[in-house]
Amino acid sequence: MKTRINVYVGQTIRFIFLSLILVISASSCGGGGGDDPTEPEKTPQEIAQEIFEGTWGIDGGGSINLDGTDVSDKYPGFTMNINNGSFTTTNAGELFPASGTWSWVGDTDNQVTTGSGKQITLSTLSSSRLVFTFTKTSSNAMAGANGNYTVTLTK
Repeated sequence: MKTRINVYVGQTIRFIFLSLILVISASSCGGGGGDDPTEPEKTPQEIAQEIFEGTWGIDGGGSINLDGTDVSDKYPGFTMNINNGSFTTTNAGELFPASGTWSWVGDTDNQVTTGSGKQITLSTLSSSRLVFTFTKTSSNAMAGANGNYTVTLTK
């Protein structure tokens, strides 16, 4: 009888021990789902770039002002298509070339420069509205009126 009790107690202890190891192993696995890594948090510049890229236009509430005077009528149907490091324009007149390049200034999320050296400040950037300013000089453009421009575009 003593042997039978020892065997029973031994089997019970072994069962409890193995059950405990199984529970600990399962809980340390984190419940699976290891194939779904968390994406790193985006920087303000990366977020701004996602919004900045796309086709923007003057139609639908946009405008172009030169030194506080609306000159939008000189750029009917003006559009700017912005992609990663490049842009194309339609009806930009002397403001921008038909195509060009741009880059962020340092780590900022509101300053860009064009390939021709035009420094642009983004004062408003949302999913549907872009407002930017720049000063046009003879050194950063081929032609057109020099002055302070404020350009408001919609998407």
